[in-house]
This record gives sequence, structure tokens and C-alpha cells, in this order.
Amino acid sequence: MARRKTITREDILQAAFKLVSQEGFGHFTARSVAKKVGSSTQPIYLEFENMDDLKDALYEKIYAYLGNEVFPKVHTGDVVVDMSLNYIHFAKRENRLFYSLYLDEASDGQRMNRFSHDYFLKMIKQSPEYENYSPEKIESLHTGSLIVATGIAALMSSGIINPTDEEIISLIKEGIKFISSLEKPILLG
Repeated sequence: MARRKTITREDILQAAFKLVSQEGFGHFTARSVAKKVGSSTQPIYLEFENMDDLKDALYEKIYAYLGNEVFPKVHTGDVVVDMSLNYIHFAKRENRLFYSLYLDEASDGQRMNRFSHDYFLKMIKQSPEYENYSPEKIESLHTGSLIVATGIAALMSSGIINPTDEEIISLIKEGIKFISSLEKPILLG
């Protein structure tokens, strides 16, 4: 009789998510994930072709979490303000995961930037407030709001500043106003 599989793909993904949330991508190894799931590395390689395959699946899980649970919360009705505020709340609430995804050099920052950029474009296209913005102005708004939100998020998550939501919203709105007024868009490579 064949042995029953006791550790599932989802168990491994949950363990990998927990590992990255607590320790960062610098500790993302088969042995570390196996330790989190409470097994040898064998179940990982039965469920995933290799560690890159597991990492790809983990990023998909992270994207779903951010896209379904973190970024879409409505606070003000302005999609740029709300996404920025949600990003900042995420950084404050889940400090280690935020750092692992967006600041840690062991992670794939370009991958997270693509996700954030694509999500931003999807959301802004649904907002009548920004329907008359040119593609260049939208790109500028994405870059500028990301810079402002990341600055606030990093300072808050490290305990340097502790503004209220009202103060954060005011800073973000001022940033949007400034970025929108620029003749030449902010476009970074």
C-alpha cells in the first residue's frame, strides 16, 4: 500500500510565506522551508520542480494576498491615496514582510515593482478622477506616489515617525497635487 501524502503544496506555500514574513528572502532555502513545515526537504521537491518553482508560486500567493486583502481597502475614495495608505499600513502592520518584499536586497525588488506598477495601472484605470491623465502623467503619479509612500512607510516601520492617518493622507494628497502640476513627468528607469 502506498504511503499517504501528509504535506501538501499549500502546506509548503504557507510555510514559505511564514518564513519570508518572519525572516526574509535571505533565509529562503529548502532546509528553512522544510523546517517551517516540519519535514524533510523531500515533500518540497515532490510538489515543486525546484526552489525557483516554489519561489514563483510563493510570489503568486503574495500577489493574491496584497491584491485581495491589503491594497484594495477604501479609505478616502481616491484610489491613489487609498493604495498609498494601504501600502503604508501594510509596512507598519507587517514590518518584516514589507521589508522582505520591497527593501531587502535578497528579494526580487523588480518583481515586486512590476506587481505594484501593474496593480496601480489596473486600479487607476477604474478611477474617473484620473481618466484625463496622459500615460506619462500616470507613470509619473505612480513613481511619485511610490516614493512618498515608501518614504513614509520606511520611516514609520523603523519607528522614526508616527503620523496619524489624517497627516499621512494630507502628505499623500500634497504629493499628488505636486506631481500633477509638473510640466515634465517623473519617469525613472
